[in-house]
Amino acid sequence: MTDVSASRLAAVSMFDAGTRRVRVLLTRYGILWVTIALFGILGVTTDGFLRGANLRNVLDQQSLILIAASFATLTIIGGGFDISQAAVFVTSAIVAIQALNASHSILIGVLAGVGFGVGAGVFNAVVVAYARIGSFIATLATSFIWFGAGFLISDRSILRPETRAWSDLARERIFGLTAATWFSIAVVGLAWLVLSRTKFGRYVYATGGNAEAALLSGVNTRLTTSATFVMSGAAAGLAGTLNAARSGSALPSDDFSFVFAVIAAIVVGGTSIAGGEGAVWRTVLGALFIAFMVNGFNIHQVDPIWQRVIQGVVILVAVGLDAWARRARTTG
Repeated sequence: MTDVSASRLAAVSMFDAGTRRVRVLLTRYGILWVTIALFGILGVTTDGFLRGANLRNVLDQQSLILIAASFATLTIIGGGFDISQAAVFVTSAIVAIQALNASHSILIGVLAGVGFGVGAGVFNAVVVAYARIGSFIATLATSFIWFGAGFLISDRSILRPETRAWSDLARERIFGLTAATWFSIAVVGLAWLVLSRTKFGRYVYATGGNAEAALLSGVNTRLTTSATFVMSGAAAGLAGTLNAARSGSALPSDDFSFVFAVIAAIVVGGTSIAGGEGAVWRTVLGALFIAFMVNGFNIHQVDPIWQRVIQGVVILVAVGLDAWARRARTTG
């Protein structure tokens, strides 16, 4: 082989390697680039977007979604779906205020709200991991149970706390950020550590990627799946409890919008709905991308109907890109 031919082969090899690196950067960190781009565009074109008060408000508005979505990410990576987070979010707020008013203790109120979420998560885990009912249908069914429980516990009425300090649980500001925002930072950090820095996190990826292979490798897939649902329930319970503190009330409903917002953040962030792939940081960026987009819409007074249409298109594109990326990796 001549020196010229060798040089050409080396050049082609370097080009192919560079192309692969670029493709990896685009597919693996795509949500990072588009979030930075959106932030920059809104910063330049939208008056008031970069104001500290506005950005702090965005973080506060997303705090409850981030709390629930951080551990819901683990559930989806593990191959499951927890639709019941919306019902747990609503009913845990009712349970928390009932416990608060009965005990006049904020701690007991918080423990009751989170405890309800844990109990709901355990029930979901048994139904999904041991009764072997598909997680989507199973948690859709348990959603109606928890929604119904909320109506029964509240006697179909709005509940309000009897302790004024209750609102400080979510509204108190520390270094300019609300307590709810700090809670979300702590929960996101915990979820990130569990998923990326523990053996359990590796088990979650293995279970979602190929449950049968994981089982043959010695992974207790039932226990892994169960743990993700319990964590998801606890996170939704905490989010619901903080929402009760923020709003100063709790009322029964059968509104699924909260879990739709959670799933949107996870999917837009790039976590695969097929399981086995994803990350908590992706979910955070997905939530922020949607939040920045909505905030820009509101500042520019875009019709809420068109906001829904555009958000739907964004979610559809995100799912489509996930499917495309999976096919690209499969075909090499």
